[in-house]
Amino acid sequence: MVIEDLIGEFSVIGNNQNEEQTIYKGILTLSLNTNKQIKVQWLISGTQIQKGTGFFKNNILVINFNYADEENNIYKGVVVYKCLSKDIFEGFWSEKHGNPLFLGEECCFRINNNQPSN
Repeated sequence: MVIEDLIGEFSVIGNNQNEEQTIYKGILTLSLNTNKQIKVQWLISGTQIQKGTGFFKNNILVINFNYADEENNIYKGVVVYKCLSKDIFEGFWSEKHGNPLFLGEECCFRINNNQPSN
Protein backbone atom coordinates (compact mmCIF):
# COMPACT_ATOMS: atom_id res chain seq x y z
CA MET A 1 0.00 0.00 0.00
CA VAL A 2 0.97 3.60 -0.58
CA ILE A 3 -0.31 6.65 1.27
CA GLU A 4 -2.67 7.61 -1.58
CA ASP A 5 -4.52 4.28 -1.10
CA LEU A 6 -5.77 5.47 2.29
CA ILE A 7 -7.63 8.57 1.12
CA GLY A 8 -11.40 8.46 1.62
CA GLU A 9 -14.15 8.03 4.19
CA PHE A 10 -14.46 5.23 6.71
CA SER A 11 -17.16 4.06 9.09
CA VAL A 12 -15.73 3.83 12.61
CA ILE A 13 -16.75 1.77 15.62
CA GLY A 14 -14.71 2.01 18.77
CA ASN A 15 -14.59 2.03 22.51
CA ASN A 16 -13.35 4.76 24.82
CA GLN A 17 -10.31 4.81 27.06
CA ASN A 18 -12.26 4.11 30.24
CA GLU A 19 -13.15 1.20 32.48
CA GLU A 20 -16.64 0.95 30.97
CA GLN A 21 -15.14 0.85 27.43
CA THR A 22 -18.05 2.98 26.21
CA ILE A 23 -18.85 2.21 22.56
CA TYR A 24 -19.08 4.96 19.95
CA LYS A 25 -19.57 5.21 16.17
CA GLY A 26 -18.52 7.80 13.67
CA ILE A 27 -16.98 8.75 10.34
CA LEU A 28 -13.25 9.06 9.66
CA THR A 29 -12.13 11.18 6.69
CA LEU A 30 -8.56 10.94 5.39
CA SER A 31 -7.00 13.34 2.89
CA LEU A 32 -3.49 14.52 1.96
CA ASN A 33 -1.96 17.97 2.31
CA THR A 34 0.54 19.39 -0.19
CA ASN A 35 3.42 17.65 1.64
CA LYS A 36 1.67 14.25 1.36
CA GLN A 37 1.01 14.25 5.10
CA ILE A 38 -2.25 12.63 6.16
CA LYS A 39 -4.96 15.07 7.26
CA VAL A 40 -7.62 13.50 9.45
CA GLN A 41 -11.09 14.36 10.71
CA TRP A 42 -13.39 12.22 12.82
CA LEU A 43 -17.07 12.97 13.34
CA ILE A 44 -17.99 11.02 16.47
CA SER A 45 -21.65 10.30 17.30
CA GLY A 46 -22.71 12.90 14.72
CA THR A 47 -21.62 15.84 16.90
CA GLN A 48 -18.00 15.78 18.08
CA ILE A 49 -15.30 16.80 15.58
CA GLN A 50 -11.73 15.66 16.13
CA LYS A 51 -8.83 16.58 13.86
CA GLY A 52 -5.28 15.44 13.38
CA THR A 53 -2.29 14.87 11.16
CA GLY A 54 -0.28 11.74 10.66
CA PHE A 55 2.18 9.65 8.74
CA PHE A 56 2.19 6.21 7.14
CA LYS A 57 4.91 3.55 6.91
CA ASN A 58 4.93 -0.27 6.64
CA ASN A 59 1.10 -0.36 6.65
CA ILE A 60 1.01 1.52 9.97
CA LEU A 61 -0.81 4.86 10.19
CA VAL A 62 0.04 7.07 13.19
CA ILE A 63 -2.05 10.17 13.91
CA ASN A 64 -1.71 12.93 16.48
CA PHE A 65 -5.21 14.26 17.18
CA ASN A 66 -6.99 16.89 19.23
CA TYR A 67 -10.50 18.13 19.97
CA ALA A 68 -12.37 20.51 22.26
CA ASP A 69 -15.17 19.52 24.63
CA GLU A 70 -18.32 21.55 25.38
CA GLU A 71 -16.35 23.84 27.73
CA ASN A 72 -13.59 24.33 25.11
CA ASN A 73 -11.08 22.23 27.05
CA ILE A 74 -8.55 20.86 24.53
CA TYR A 75 -7.75 17.14 24.55
CA LYS A 76 -4.81 15.60 22.69
CA GLY A 77 -3.82 12.05 21.90
CA VAL A 78 -2.32 9.55 19.49
CA VAL A 79 -3.97 6.79 17.47
CA VAL A 80 -2.11 3.92 15.78
CA TYR A 81 -3.85 1.97 13.02
CA LYS A 82 -2.69 -1.26 11.45
CA CYS A 83 -3.90 -1.05 7.84
CA LEU A 84 -5.07 -4.60 7.14
CA SER A 85 -6.00 -3.44 3.63
CA LYS A 86 -6.77 -0.09 2.01
CA ASP A 87 -10.36 -0.63 3.17
CA ILE A 88 -9.98 -1.94 6.75
CA PHE A 89 -7.95 -0.55 9.67
CA GLU A 90 -7.77 -1.66 13.28
CA GLY A 91 -6.16 0.45 15.91
CA PHE A 92 -5.76 1.73 19.42
CA TRP A 93 -5.49 5.18 20.91
CA SER A 94 -4.70 7.09 24.06
CA GLU A 95 -5.39 10.64 25.24
CA LYS A 96 -3.03 12.59 27.44
CA HIS A 97 -5.61 12.88 30.24
CA GLY A 98 -7.35 9.55 29.64
CA ASN A 99 -7.30 6.66 32.10
CA PRO A 100 -3.75 5.25 31.80
CA LEU A 101 -5.01 1.78 32.72
CA PHE A 102 -6.93 1.50 29.44
CA LEU A 103 -6.53 2.09 25.71
CA GLY A 104 -9.28 3.12 23.34
CA GLU A 105 -9.80 0.89 20.31
CA GLU A 106 -11.20 1.47 16.82
CA CYS A 107 -12.05 -0.47 13.69
CA CYS A 108 -12.50 1.44 10.43
CA PHE A 109 -14.25 0.22 7.27
CA ARG A 110 -14.13 2.13 3.97
CA ILE A 111 -17.41 3.66 2.88
CA ASN A 112 -17.76 2.82 -0.80
CA ASN A 113 -19.35 5.86 -2.39
CA ASN A 114 -19.19 4.28 -5.85
CA GLN A 115 -21.84 1.62 -5.28
CA PRO A 116 -24.79 1.78 -7.68
CA SER A 117 -28.00 3.06 -6.09
CA ASN A 118 -31.11 0.87 -6.03
